[in-house]
Amino acid sequence: MLNPTRLSKIMGMLIPNAFAITIIGLTKYFITDERAGFFIFSEFVIVPIAMGVISAWFWKDLDFGRRQNFGYAIYNSIIAIALSFIFLGEGVICLVIVSPLILCFVYGGVELGAIMFERNKKKLNVSIIALLVFIFIADARSKHEYENMVTDTIVIHATPDKIWKNVVAFKKIKTENKFWLFKIGMPSPVESTVTGYYEGAGRKCIFSNGYVFDEKISTYQPSANLTFDIVNQPKDPEIMNHIDIIRGQFLLKDNGDGTTTLVGNSWYKLYVFPVWYYDIWAQSITRNVHLRVMEHIKELSEQ
Repeated sequence: MLNPTRLSKIMGMLIPNAFAITIIGLTKYFITDERAGFFIFSEFVIVPIAMGVISAWFWKDLDFGRRQNFGYAIYNSIIAIALSFIFLGEGVICLVIVSPLILCFVYGGVELGAIMFERNKKKLNVSIIALLVFIFIADARSKHEYENMVTDTIVIHATPDKIWKNVVAFKKIKTENKFWLFKIGMPSPVESTVTGYYEGAGRKCIFSNGYVFDEKISTYQPSANLTFDIVNQPKDPEIMNHIDIIRGQFLLKDNGDGTTTLVGNSWYKLYVFPVWYYDIWAQSITRNVHLRVMEHIKELSEQ
């Protein structure tokens, strides 16, 4: 039979996670009217804070210090991540990305709860809980939209006419990945093919795990501008319902000295919030996709 101290520790981890899964499930079913898999600000901020507060209530008589609070917040976060993998179908890379955010707010909630229950100010406690509930409901009912563009440039020692064919379609990339997320399993671009060299032609960007982005060339200006719309993207747990790649573009600018500036642009929509956190990752990943392709184009063109 478990002693009261051990039971309190266990309950302080199980109950908050059961609460989180229930709330997120109910939010998806009853409140948000947007696409499945859409994650709002509150699910990564308010819910983890609430998890920490609930944990603090179970641990209020255990005389935990900050180090112990942080340690058990880590355990709580690991359980939350495991449940996200099992019940929400999240990919491993997504969970790596989200884990620091979850940990920070769970721990913040534990410390907040410790203050709330130590002072035992019921009116203050009710006010804080009511505020968290209000923010969650208001956020869930609000419209969420975010679109961004990432631009990268590289100088190639070749003229635009020599580079163009490698921009439209390029042979398989064989160089080793440098970006750490690619190294631990995130798919990276390896090849691009086209059905024709004209506006309206189909284009495919093939990734290392076999996934394919289907594209349609919308602007075809030889040696100057290749723009393509993404018409279909793979149903991968790392990107599905989290981000839509809308459009890609390569611009070639003749520098007049035998070199060309190659500009890569990508437009995307994010469906995960808070944007201030996830867009850092989205920009970094997009930039490294750009550079892997553009450095390969540079290598092919300068041979």
